[in-house]
Amino acid sequence: MKLAFSFLRIMALCACSPVAPANAQGLEPVEVGGEAELDACASLGQVVRLDPKGDNFLAVRAGPGSKHGERDRLGAGTLVTICDERGAWLGVVYPAPGAKADCGVSSPQPERTPYRGPCRSGWVHGRFVDVVAG
Repeated sequence: MKLAFSFLRIMALCACSPVAPANAQGLEPVEVGGEAELDACASLGQVVRLDPKGDNFLAVRAGPGSKHGERDRLGAGTLVTICDERGAWLGVVYPAPGAKADCGVSSPQPERTPYRGPCRSGWVHGRFVDVVAG
């Protein structure tokens, strides 16, 4: 009887306690567009300055900051389309590794909206991306 009471008590506590979502920092989508006469994303960047003796990849994060979860990893020389900026962090769009997809950001989009595909998106630190066009 004591075991059953303890179990019920624990269940009651769990039911009332808020549970943090799996990604406690949340996803902050990269936004595109906002200009009726300009491309949805205006600049092309290239991943640079990675340490070949270190991780040798650039972490793509779910939001602008290292506290956000890692979503992907990009290698040196990878091209990304720069669509958003928050401080030192860049919101980028890029095809999956090995894919040559049109990410749909080179045409005007009058309204500023979260990017929804078909390519991948996320946030990278601007220190590791050089603008090569736009």
